[in-house]
Amino acid sequence: MYILKTEHSFDSAHFLAGYEGKCANIHGHRWRVEIEVQAEELIASGQLDGMVVDFGDLKKDLKAAVDHFDHALIIEQGTMRAQTLQCIKEDGFNVIEIPSRPTAENFAEHFYRTMQVLGYDVKRATVYETPTNSAAYEESEVR
Repeated sequence: MYILKTEHSFDSAHFLAGYEGKCANIHGHRWRVEIEVQAEELIASGQLDGMVVDFGDLKKDLKAAVDHFDHALIIEQGTMRAQTLQCIKEDGFNVIEIPSRPTAENFAEHFYRTMQVLGYDVKRATVYETPTNSAAYEESEVR
């Protein structure tokens, strides 16, 4: 099995609604996203001869997926009062509402699925919330 890995990072703020602790407050992270793609065999002809995929394409696609969240406040839908959310948006802040809690675990699955939809055979997506804490998502061996 051949495995390629690349990474990209983004800065954003979030909070965990309903959480008892510091993470209930708005705070920021430099999120680092690693994506691993796999192939049983290498491409055997053409420009990509001897490759799994073109690293340039893989990096470009991951960067596009990650940059969507860069310098935004990421919140779970329904966790901020409508009036507060409206005021923040009217003041020009970039707010992204997502259907689940903005955790490293949920981001790992999100980036896994995003890259999968782009046609990559994704082995694993890992998201670092801090330099030493990460969450990974991969499909079980049974498909």
